[in-house]
Amino acid sequence: MRHNFGAGPCILPQEVFRQASQAVLDFKDGLSILEISHRTPEFEAVLAEAVKLVKELLNVPEGYSVLFLQGGASLQFAMVPMNLLSEGQTAAYLETGVWANKAIKEVKNFGSANVVASSKDANFNYVPKGYSIPEDSAYFHCTSNNTIYGTEMFSLPETKVPVVCDMSSDIMSRVIDVSQYDLIYAGSQKNIGPAGSVLVIVKDEILGKTTNKIPSMLDYKVHIEGGSMYNTPPVFAIYVAMLNLRWLKSKGGVAEIEKENIAKANALYMEIDRNPLFKGTAVVEDRSRMNICFVMENPELEKPFLKFVEENDIEGLKGHRSVGGFRASIYNALPITSVHRLVELMQVFAEKHQK
Repeated sequence: MRHNFGAGPCILPQEVFRQASQAVLDFKDGLSILEISHRTPEFEAVLAEAVKLVKELLNVPEGYSVLFLQGGASLQFAMVPMNLLSEGQTAAYLETGVWANKAIKEVKNFGSANVVASSKDANFNYVPKGYSIPEDSAYFHCTSNNTIYGTEMFSLPETKVPVVCDMSSDIMSRVIDVSQYDLIYAGSQKNIGPAGSVLVIVKDEILGKTTNKIPSMLDYKVHIEGGSMYNTPPVFAIYVAMLNLRWLKSKGGVAEIEKENIAKANALYMEIDRNPLFKGTAVVEDRSRMNICFVMENPELEKPFLKFVEENDIEGLKGHRSVGGFRASIYNALPITSVHRLVELMQVFAEKHQK
C-alpha cells in the first residue's frame, strides 16, 4: 500500500475512485459520465446534490449562493476584485505566503491593494495578528491555510468590512461559521474532489455594486443565474466532488472529520517535536492541520531520509521547491494509519542515524 502525502491533486477515498471509475464506463444506460450532456436531468441531479451537500456540510445560511466554476483558485484572484472592487477603491489583503501574493498581484489590475499585515519577515512561518483593517476597505482578503509554509488561520480579525477567504486547502476539514464570511472560494483538488473545478460560496447582497464592466464568464451574478451552467461545467470533476461529499457526510460530516484531522496532526507533530532529527518550521500556535512542514536538524540527512521513506511506500513527502524540507499533507481522505506508518519510519531512521 502506498501512503500518499501529496499536496494536491491529492488523495481521495478508495470508494470514491471505484464509484467514479464505474461511472466512466457506465453512468446511465451504457453511457459514460464523460460523454453525457450537462443538460440531462441526470447531471442536473448530480449538480443539485453537490450544491445541497455543500450547504448541508458547511451549514451555509440563507442568502448565499453556491457555485461550481472553472479556472481554479487562481482565476478567483482576479474575479474577486473584478466583482467587488470599483475604480478608486482599495482592498485590504493579509500576506501569508505565495498564494496570497498571487492574489495581491491580481487585485492591482482593478484597484489598490493595502497589505494590512505580512509574515514575509519570517519566511511566512506564522500568521500575523493584532493588525487593523481600514473601515473604508472594499473588502478584506485572507488565505486560511498556507500549503507551502504549513500555517493555518483559525480565527478571523474583527471587522465590519466584507471578508473574502481563499480556503482551497482546508475547506471541509474543520467546522467554520460561513456567516462570518462574505465570499469563500476553494480549488477542489484537496478536500472537495479532483482538479478541474473551484467552489465559490458568496453572499448574494455583496454583488452588483461595482462600477466595473465584467465579462459574462467572470461575473458571479451570471453564474448564479445560470446555476453554475452558464457554459459547459466540468461534469466529471463535479460528479466526483459529489461522490466525495457523500463520503464525507457518511463519515459524520465536517465535525467528525475535524476530530480525525486533529488526531492525525497531533500524532505527527508529536513525533517531530520528540525526535531529535526533525524540527517543525511553523510557529506552534499557527501550525496547519493539513500541511505539516518540517526539516532535519542535519540538512545532509534530508535526501537519505526521503529516499528511505519512498522505498517504504511513502509518496509525496518532499517539501515545496521554494522552501525544501518535507511536507506531509494530511487531507481528509488520508487515514491515520498512514500517519502512523510515517511516524514509525521516522523513528526507525532516527535509530540508525543518531550518534
